[in-house]
Amino acid sequence: MAMTTYKSIDLFAGIGGIRMGFDNAFGNRIETVFVCEWDEPAQKTYKANFDDTFGIAGDITRIDEKDIPAFDICLAGFPCQAFSIAGTGGYGRGGFDDDFKGQNRGNLFLDVVRICKEHQPKVIFCENVKGLVQHDRGRTFRVIRNAFKDIGYQVFWKVLNSKDFGVPQNRERIYIVCFRDDLNIGEFIFPTGTGKQVCIRDIMESAPIPSKYYLSDVYVDTLKAHKARHAAKGNGFGYEIRDLDGVAGTIVCGGMGRERNLIIDSREHSMVPTTHIKGEINKEDIRKMTPREWARLQGFPDDFKLVLSDTHLYKQFGNSVTVPVIEAIALKVKEVLDAVI
Repeated sequence: MAMTTYKSIDLFAGIGGIRMGFDNAFGNRIETVFVCEWDEPAQKTYKANFDDTFGIAGDITRIDEKDIPAFDICLAGFPCQAFSIAGTGGYGRGGFDDDFKGQNRGNLFLDVVRICKEHQPKVIFCENVKGLVQHDRGRTFRVIRNAFKDIGYQVFWKVLNSKDFGVPQNRERIYIVCFRDDLNIGEFIFPTGTGKQVCIRDIMESAPIPSKYYLSDVYVDTLKAHKARHAAKGNGFGYEIRDLDGVAGTIVCGGMGRERNLIIDSREHSMVPTTHIKGEINKEDIRKMTPREWARLQGFPDDFKLVLSDTHLYKQFGNSVTVPVIEAIALKVKEVLDAVI
């Protein structure tokens, strides 16, 4: 019997992490037919890594659902900043009232609903921050679940931690899987992890690491002073140096994501600055992780092309998903589809 091939669309695609997880799980049995991502730097990284014959659509709110090709699986990592504790630029946790550069990110999930109501795919897959569950005392997440139920879907969800799936990052995210009602899915069991334990040391790039990733002594002193001020007030804010035999904290876009994931790398490296810094390179061997190391924290393969500046790459990986978690869930989705179709 011929195996079914599924068509998918990738909404709020970012740099393609969700798609990569599903591609890994489904192999040649999945074909992406439409991609939407409004951030131009993210589009550039996406295009460098996926060989599509069609262009990437921009603002999803301006896309007519009838213009999207038919599809079986909707992948949608709709913006999380509206529900995130971290947020972006002070706009965090605005929820349905969120406003960021004139765009209401909290309501963008309604475009997923609008598109899926028109096309009725077999599966809708979404990822978001853990805070979505508790946002507005649970009202926000209830509205989202009910919106999918109202257009004919069973909704399953679970919070999973990336560190349980073979990457050294403590990153809890909520994963939502919706199956069309007529498929009669009795239950959906999420994966619990791979059992593979990985530490930061396992994902470090080979030495020597370029000196630009090592902090200046002036900057280190600034970070120490900042942390001391907060500690005196009883706060836990400030930089953090991670144990190489442990795991990283959640990586996020912005300086905080890097400063709370510093490491001490005493392997041989140049002490000559290659960028303009105040002071000298610190002698404690404190450095930030490289973009490639962040890619590995998210489970991206080493052949994933990093074509933009570090500033863009840190933002993109901080906003992205952990590929092995997506792949593990996608394998479960494939098992269910194979059983009912």
